[in-house]
Amino acid sequence: MREAAIEYQSKDEIKHFQEEKMQLALQYLNLHSPFYRKMFRDNGIDVHEIRYLEDLQQIPFTGKKDLQLYNQDFLCVPQEKIIDYITTSGTLSDPVTFAMTDHDLNRLAYNEKISFLCTGTKPNDIVQLMTTIDKRFMAGLAYFLGLRALGAGIIRVGNGIPELQWDTIRRIRPNTIMCVPSFILHIIKYAEENGIDYRNSSVKKVVCIGENLREQDFSLNLLGKRIREKWGIELYSTYASTEMATTFAECECGCGGHHHPELILCELVDDNGLPVEEGNIGELVVTTLGVEGMPLLRFKTGDLMSFHTSPCRCGRTSMRVSPIVGRTHHMIKFKGTTLYPPAIFDVLDNTPYVENYVVEVSSSENGTDAIVVRVGLRSQPSDDVTKDLKDRFRAKIRVAPDIDICPTALIRKINFPDMSRKPVKFIDNRKKIIL
Repeated sequence: MREAAIEYQSKDEIKHFQEEKMQLALQYLNLHSPFYRKMFRDNGIDVHEIRYLEDLQQIPFTGKKDLQLYNQDFLCVPQEKIIDYITTSGTLSDPVTFAMTDHDLNRLAYNEKISFLCTGTKPNDIVQLMTTIDKRFMAGLAYFLGLRALGAGIIRVGNGIPELQWDTIRRIRPNTIMCVPSFILHIIKYAEENGIDYRNSSVKKVVCIGENLREQDFSLNLLGKRIREKWGIELYSTYASTEMATTFAECECGCGGHHHPELILCELVDDNGLPVEEGNIGELVVTTLGVEGMPLLRFKTGDLMSFHTSPCRCGRTSMRVSPIVGRTHHMIKFKGTTLYPPAIFDVLDNTPYVENYVVEVSSSENGTDAIVVRVGLRSQPSDDVTKDLKDRFRAKIRVAPDIDICPTALIRKINFPDMSRKPVKFIDNRKKIIL
C-alpha cells in the first residue's frame, strides 16, 4: 500500500474516514482537555451526537486569544509525558506554549515525510535545511524529523549566512534546499558577486516555506518568476503552522497544497463563521487529528484562502488549498482599496534595485489606514526612485503608498530583531502586530 493511501480514495471514502477520526478526537477531548470539556458543558454539547463533518458547526470556534489566556487548559497529558516544548507568538504580549509528546513527534515526522514525498523528495536525496532548528521553533525540527523518517540525507545549516550556505553546497553537494523563497534571491546575489556558478551547482530543487510563490490561479507570482528567471530550478510551495502541526505541500503539478485527511479536518468560513461556497475565499478553520498533547478543535487560523476539490493530475483526490491571500487581522483599507501585505511584498520582491524593506501601517488622523514602505536600495537607478516605486505599485495594486528611502543596515535591523525566528517585513501600528 502506498504512503498516505487515503489521499487517493473517493470523496465519499475520505469523508467517512474523517468522520470516524473526528469522533475519536472529540471523545479524546471530552476525556482529557479541561478547556474543551468546559466548552462542551457550557454549550450543552454531547460529543456523541457530533457524527458528521457538517455537525462541527454546532461547536464554537477556538481562537488564538483562547490559547494565550487558557494555555495550560489545552494540555491533555501529564507533564511527564511532554518531550518537546514549542512557542509561537499570539494575539497578546506573551507567546503561546505548545507541548508535544513522543507520539506527537512521531506524528509530526509522518506529516513531513508524506509532505516531502509529495514534493518528489526521495530517500537518496540530500536536503540542505536553511531553517533554524532551535529557539523553540517547530518547523526546523519537523523538517529534520520528516527527512529522517524518509531516509534522506540532511544538512542542518540554519538560516542566513550565504557564504556558509554556498560552502556547504560545494562540499556536500545537496540536490535540494529548503528555505524562505526571498532568501533564494540573497544567495543568488552572493553567488553572482563572488563568481559562483550557481546555475550549474548540485541544487536542482527548492522546497519553500513562509512566503507565497504563486498567484490564485497557481501561476508563479512576481517573486516566483524572478527566482525562476535567475535560476531554473524546481520550486515547491508549502503551507503550515505550529497550531496545525500539519503541512500542505505542492506536488509536481503546482496546483495547491495537498490536504492530508488522516491528520487534519479543514473548514473554510466567512466573516460570520458560515461555510463559504466552493471556489470562494474564506478563513481556514482546522481540527487536528491524532494529536495527543494539545489537540485543537475548530481553530481559526486567521489565514484567508480557497479550497480546490477537483482531483489533481498527480492522482490525489484529497482537497488542495490555494496560496494564502492574507490574514484576517492584516487587512488594509487604503484609498478605497482592500489590500493584504503579500500583495505589497510581491511588488518589492520584483524590484531589482530594492535590497530590503519593511511595510508599516498606521491610523491617520481621520481614522483611515496609512501605509509607509521603508526601502533599502542595493543600487541607485537613474530615474527617480520614489516615482518609479509608486508607478510599480499603481500598476500592480492600483494604489501607491508613501515611500521612505532608508539605509539598508537600518532596514536589516528591523527585519532581523534579536530572538526573531522569521524576517519582520510588516509592522501594524494600528494593533502593534508584526509579521
